[in-house]
Amino acid sequence: MSAEFEQLVAEYEKFQSKIKNVDDRFANIGDLRDELTQLEVSAVSPDRAVTVVAGPGGSIKDIRFTEAALSRRPEALSAALMSTLQQAVAESARRQASLVEGHLGDGLHLVDQVLEAQSELFGIPVDELREKMPEKAPAEHGDDFAERSVLAEEPPPAPPPAATGGSQGDQFLKNLFDEEDR
Repeated sequence: MSAEFEQLVAEYEKFQSKIKNVDDRFANIGDLRDELTQLEVSAVSPDRAVTVVAGPGGSIKDIRFTEAALSRRPEALSAALMSTLQQAVAESARRQASLVEGHLGDGLHLVDQVLEAQSELFGIPVDELREKMPEKAPAEHGDDFAERSVLAEEPPPAPPPAATGGSQGDQFLKNLFDEEDR
């Protein structure tokens, strides 16, 4: 085999390795989507008269009233409903952020961002909101991809020195991979 052909094969294998790496990293996206679509959070008012079930994206899946709720004055029922809705939607957002971090890595700091926003909105300290969250399960997917390029696992090794009077094939490969690394 010529050196040019060996270099071409090596570059092709490196490219295939990068594609496999991307495939591996995104293989669990379907699992994340499934978990998000199944997400349900229930919040109950302090007097247990109102229950709200929230889903992903803050969608409201169900609202239930007890007989006691229906005997309340409209203003009191409205206040209880709004408070319970806020609790359910806020918990849903925290769980969504936690699921995304569990699959894609906590380098995104989504839970922290959600907690800070909710702290400002509701006037509740971040630590108190964090205590309401269920214990974080260890990430099954291991890698944190937030601060890494999708394709580049590590900087590519420097190409071997070009033979004197390099061929057009050598120049093509050099240009192709130099553009990809930028």
